[in-house]
Amino acid sequence: MAAILIIDDEPGIRQALASILEDEKYRVFCAEDALAGLELLNRERVDMVFLDVLLPRLGGLEALERIRTGWPGLEVVMISGHANIDMAVRAVKGGAFDFLEKPLSLEKVLTVCRNALAIRKLREENRSLRKSASPQNSIIGTSAAINGIRELITQAAASDVRILITGENGTGKELVAKAIHMESSRADCPFVEVNCAAIPETLIESELFGHEKGAFTDAVSSRRGRFELARGGTLFLDEIGDMSLSAQAKVLRVIQEQKIERLGGEKTIETDVRIVAATNKNLEKACEEGRFREDLYFRLNVIPIQVPPLRERHSDIPLLLCHFLKNHGMEQPVLEDDARELLLSHDWPGNVRELRNLAERIAVMHTGSSIDAHALEELLNISDGRKSAVPLPVLPEKLLELSLNKAKELFEKHYLEFHFFRNSGIISKTAEAIEIYPGNLYAKLKKYGITAQVIKET
Repeated sequence: MAAILIIDDEPGIRQALASILEDEKYRVFCAEDALAGLELLNRERVDMVFLDVLLPRLGGLEALERIRTGWPGLEVVMISGHANIDMAVRAVKGGAFDFLEKPLSLEKVLTVCRNALAIRKLREENRSLRKSASPQNSIIGTSAAINGIRELITQAAASDVRILITGENGTGKELVAKAIHMESSRADCPFVEVNCAAIPETLIESELFGHEKGAFTDAVSSRRGRFELARGGTLFLDEIGDMSLSAQAKVLRVIQEQKIERLGGEKTIETDVRIVAATNKNLEKACEEGRFREDLYFRLNVIPIQVPPLRERHSDIPLLLCHFLKNHGMEQPVLEDDARELLLSHDWPGNVRELRNLAERIAVMHTGSSIDAHALEELLNISDGRKSAVPLPVLPEKLLELSLNKAKELFEKHYLEFHFFRNSGIISKTAEAIEIYPGNLYAKLKKYGITAQVIKET
């Protein structure tokens, strides 16, 4: 039985609405003003609200804003005897499901009520489906470390507090961030990612806060920033340890004031985002060295989640390999005892990303039904316990068997591996050598799991 809350300061309106709705077998709660209604929402499960616009102590539009923040899945229908177009527009923009004028029509009330409850049910079903397809279900493994991560995701998703995800490159920090978002009450709203390391220092503030036309030389039109694009959802600040001190100060201010201003603009814009940050750096050490603001660190690190490296969850490696191979449409070949031993003893400096790359190599290059240690060494590109100095070759005939897009991707991956190694794992030097923007190079290296950490071990 759906529960409906009526918030109106006129007893006659409350009684009339309650009588109509109770005749339709709804559970009905009544409150004489918005503050009493908000208190009731804290105590009772409610599915939708009829909310008057003109109320004592706290106005209906202000109450609507609080309901949208505290109970984002709740449908709210605004009612008023002094309605005008501007008021109705403000209500709908503020998140109201509909706007009804007094005197209320019995037929209109019941129609809007049924529609609002149907939309709420549909959203709950969608959320349930998304949860079943959540990134958390792609966090493969049965180790104690991974089970602990799953528990933290569930606990963290239940609130809106800020989260700092730490871990080495390739461990799956973005997957954890997406899982938190998809299990949260903000799952119906955007998940917006900002790769702080891939955006030049001169552009990071424009990316985050947006800009007005003419704010700087290339600002030929106004543009919304990531804080605006993520409104109502989650803003994922990836590699936040690489953010400049200037941008850190502005992010801290947004967290404190919940407001932003576009570059070159004077208008203050309210923000409503949940911030999840991630880094592969030691931010405590960065704070000590003056490279990261300590006050921002403590603001972000409300709930810390440490994603373990693959070498600390060896028991998950066979499961992960099988998962990645299935994504390529093939079953896992039989691993000989010496190959399994090598698989479990390898340090995996590239973590899960490196294991995914291995699965791609097996899918493209291995033709047998089993893999021994020698074949695995070649696929892992290992020689005498160390990575080979030469990027793994790809036979032309293998490329010709792939689709055009997959062949391009495979060539690009090995092309980048070769030049990144040749330039000692230095992004700026590599970017200059192959004539590509450093930020774009960084994104491609991340996509293919090519890290400086791996290269430096050669």
